[in-house]
Amino acid sequence: MRRRCFVLLNFALVGLFACARPLSPATPQEKAIAPGEVGSSLPEFSVKDLRGKDISAADLRGKVVLIDFWATWCQPCKKEMPGYQKLLDKYAARGFAVIGFKFDTMMDTEDPLSFARKIGVRYPLAVASDDLKRKFGGIEGLPTTMLFDRQGVLRKKVIGFEYTDVFDADLKSLLKSSNPDQ
Repeated sequence: MRRRCFVLLNFALVGLFACARPLSPATPQEKAIAPGEVGSSLPEFSVKDLRGKDISAADLRGKVVLIDFWATWCQPCKKEMPGYQKLLDKYAARGFAVIGFKFDTMMDTEDPLSFARKIGVRYPLAVASDDLKRKFGGIEGLPTTMLFDRQGVLRKKVIGFEYTDVFDADLKSLLKSSNPDQ
């Protein structure tokens, strides 16, 4: 009898704990978004461009920003970078900025500023340290292009070549939807 009461008591306790609810309702956990994933934020950074001018994430606040990771030896980079310059020429007055980052660990096939002049690129170009690449979520291939909205949220990421027209359509949408004057 005693054993039977003990077993029943155990079942009752297990049932009680299994059905018990917390005293306060559980708050939904926000899903963490990894750096460099769509929905992540523009990381904080401060660098000097290849011409010696300071560039920081703070300078880009409130702008739609295209970040391009490139190299002088990268043929797809050479093909798409002039298109980014054309987009900048077209949309800079509406709050669009472009920054190009080259890796500090890869050998250049030519002087980066000469390379930029030759292909008609005038937007800021800087060196990306390993730490900066990590802040952007790591770079898996070149070119890698990231498009951030005015709130600094990553809206598009492309690894490899992409036609400028695709970014033009995205920019029109981002500049219109995130511009209170439009």
